[in-house]
Amino acid sequence: MEQLTRDPRFAELTLLVVDFEALTPAGRPAEPIEVAVLALRPAGGGLVEAGRSEALIRPPADVPVTASDVRQTGITAKLLAHAAPAAEVMACLDAHLTGPPYRIVAHHAATEAGLIAHQAAHCPVLAGTRLLDTIRLAKAVLPGLGSYRLDALLGHYGIPRPVGRHRAMPDVEVTARVLARLLSDGCVAGRWHTLLGLDAVAGRPPKRFAAPPATEQDALF
Repeated sequence: MEQLTRDPRFAELTLLVVDFEALTPAGRPAEPIEVAVLALRPAGGGLVEAGRSEALIRPPADVPVTASDVRQTGITAKLLAHAAPAAEVMACLDAHLTGPPYRIVAHHAATEAGLIAHQAAHCPVLAGTRLLDTIRLAKAVLPGLGSYRLDALLGHYGIPRPVGRHRAMPDVEVTARVLARLLSDGCVAGRWHTLLGLDAVAGRPPKRFAAPPATEQDALF
């Protein structure tokens, strides 16, 4: 990864490895119930931790936590009962983003991008940040792997499956380890040596949703 960290544009980045756990009610957008962020900075030819954050998120009262959700994550309605709502959690997270530039890193980044976009009013910095998708990185570095699920990449790199898999922080921590290996292997293979090259291979623009049309009542004000 040393070649990549020589690029001044990459060297000044903070990489925000992000993971959400969410409920998926029928007929409406997913509702986040947990978020974790691990901030990484390029240093010494690698990546070093610059901070971390995690929080449970109380879903809307009309979105239940199902038995299937509990089996997947272990997060129960009781655990969420006294958590802050998404608007508060995302605004608090955004308030800490005072040292750009950033890239959000996520495994299957389109999912995280959608969850963030639905909270854009509360986290404008995060919602306007470009993403890097570790699935796209893996497909560029490990063609023909067969599966690019996170567990498959953990197995490929010999990274132990964490206790608490499918909780946000354990998933963020192993995604960060996979990221470091992919960035290093990609540099060695000549897939990228600059941030521009990295963005070309694995970048995604932030997702944006159109604002709802103004109602007659809105127009009066």
